[in-house]
Amino acid sequence: MEKPVYRRVLLKISGEALGGESGRGLDFGVMHAVCRAIKSCAEMGVQIGVVTGGGNYWRGAKDGGGRMERSHADQMGMLATVMNSLALCEVLEQEGVPARVMTMIDMTRIAEPYSIGRAMHHFAKGRVVLFGAGSGNPFFSTDSAAALKATEIGADALLMAKNIDGVYTADPAKDPSAVRLDHVSYADILAKDLKVIDSTATCMLKDNAIPTMIFALDPPENIVRVVIGEKIGTIVS
Repeated sequence: MEKPVYRRVLLKISGEALGGESGRGLDFGVMHAVCRAIKSCAEMGVQIGVVTGGGNYWRGAKDGGGRMERSHADQMGMLATVMNSLALCEVLEQEGVPARVMTMIDMTRIAEPYSIGRAMHHFAKGRVVLFGAGSGNPFFSTDSAAALKATEIGADALLMAKNIDGVYTADPAKDPSAVRLDHVSYADILAKDLKVIDSTATCMLKDNAIPTMIFALDPPENIVRVVIGEKIGTIVS
């Protein structure tokens, strides 16, 4: 078995990715493949926290923009991430991986309230921890929630599994001359306004010196490849 290069990671998965080709709802084929990749990493001894987006159900600012108050729209997005976390937890358990859902908004009949002490206890017991409800506050993206959780749990790296295979010099869907970057600094992301991580998350990761690996979730085995140190996607540091 390959040896991992990280002891503890925070994995960020977009909600749209969990919806498969349609990007909506839940594609259980995709979810099982993702959970099998997570299982492979856990079996290597890697401690794994997971933050999901909620865009397969609802994107707060985008879906509610101009039609409802922003904080309410964002709260709906937080609930969407809880649904995704519960679904991933169920699939992880079906794949034989012990997992727990913790939420930033108290809903004790559904999941555990978040505390860093309990999260670290779960990691020590070999459980995957899914952090639902974003940061618990409106006006913050799940990228920011992932950066915050990576910082809190002392992650060696933030792994961002996206629908795109890295950071480009421009939007490759609009500019055919766009080039993928193997490495980019947080300062460059801010200075060049590269739309791959939001600015709040970028500043937090930069200030806490946490490297971020940005790569394509398709195929899900890319998660394992990153954990064992293969050079795929873009490294941000």
